[in-house]
Amino acid sequence: ILFLLLRSLFAPVLFTSLQPLTPPTCLGEESSRLSVFVFCCSVPTVPVKNLNGSSPVHPALAGITGILMSAAALPVCLTRPPKLVLHPPPVSKSDIKPVPGFNHCCRKTTKKQTRKGKTPEEVVKKYLQKVKSPPEEDCTICMEPLGGASGYKGPGVTPVSRAESVGRLAQCGHQYHFQCLVAMYNNGNKDGSLQCPTCKTIYGVKTGNQPAGKMEFHVIPHSLPGHPDCKAIRIIYNIPPGIQGPEHPNPGKPFTARGFPRHCYLPDSERGRKVLRLLLVAWDRRLIFSVGTSSTTGESDTVIWNEVHHKTEFGSNLTGHGFPDPGHLDNVLEELRAQGITEEDAQTEK
Repeated sequence: ILFLLLRSLFAPVLFTSLQPLTPPTCLGEESSRLSVFVFCCSVPTVPVKNLNGSSPVHPALAGITGILMSAAALPVCLTRPPKLVLHPPPVSKSDIKPVPGFNHCCRKTTKKQTRKGKTPEEVVKKYLQKVKSPPEEDCTICMEPLGGASGYKGPGVTPVSRAESVGRLAQCGHQYHFQCLVAMYNNGNKDGSLQCPTCKTIYGVKTGNQPAGKMEFHVIPHSLPGHPDCKAIRIIYNIPPGIQGPEHPNPGKPFTARGFPRHCYLPDSERGRKVLRLLLVAWDRRLIFSVGTSSTTGESDTVIWNEVHHKTEFGSNLTGHGFPDPGHLDNVLEELRAQGITEEDAQTEK
């Protein structure tokens, strides 16, 4: 049915356009060939992969595609698909330059950061205001009424007076059972910070569980697609495999680190350097990577990206992780802000 419909729509036009313009004289033959040539040049190209026979898809498949399309009276011109360009052309050491405005080109993280010696209850109380009369609504952590007891019955629950049973987070104003907030804190990174489960406002300085590693960055003499007026910043992350610590999902168990070193790119523009400064803050706070389950391979106990997107394609954008992408820098700034890192932090990073 589809074949007949397409043929009825396109065949009259196509066949008419292919009729010889003159009798079969020498000049007429040239005119006929010219009309066919012009017609074919106006046909949109259809990319077909693997024409060079370098994969299990046989080149004959391209011919089959052409036959099927021609049967529906749709001319086909086959072209090679664009290539994936992950890395820039080779760069000599003498061509690699420091990023302007930075007095270093490498940053390391070592062991887990030292935590302040405060109990979970002390940390939570630091960010709470007392509530004399709880509203008639549920705590969004335990889903029990705020006027009643906390629904959390796990270990380590510290009894509190009724006057302290409900608290209001000072900045955003959302209210929760005190014991529910303590339980939430204990189930997190226990870094002295607290994040509102409703609006994601961060209290204190949030840190992550990124394993020890190294971050290098420098300028290379090549431009990124969409940024022809400046060179490119290359970031190289390197994290080795190791043993999970107490802040990781499975303490004492090995974790893998696939695909390292990982190369990422930013434009060497004023805004690109601002993003780099904030990425350095995120690296120091151990928020660039985490240990968990890979959404790509399904492997558990492995190093994964931690919700701050990076561009890993240098000269293409076939996977969505390359350039051009006009909104990339703004998106990264928003993702860093969600981790508690703002443009104010860039002023202190050199």
